[in-house]
Amino acid sequence: MGFLAWIVVGLIAGWLAKMVVPGREPGGFFATLAIGVVGAILGGWIWNLFGGVGATGINLGSILVAFVGSVVLLLLYHAVVSPRSRV
Repeated sequence: MGFLAWIVVGLIAGWLAKMVVPGREPGGFFATLAIGVVGAILGGWIWNLFGGVGATGINLGSILVAFVGSVVLLLLYHAVVSPRSRV
């Protein structure tokens, strides 16, 4: 996947993940981009474990894989940064 495709897919996936995951997320444009691109890498890795193909370009499948990875990334972020007090 080319550099521009990573940026486009990353922005879309990061924005969608921020809309879906409840709670406060970090930063603005660059944080959304980073969440999406790292999410695309994470989602592609997870998808490859199940025998699929990861993010391959600007298409619906790549956006879905990146979105799932971004959601997982944000959930991990919330678990590490703001753990709830346990009783």
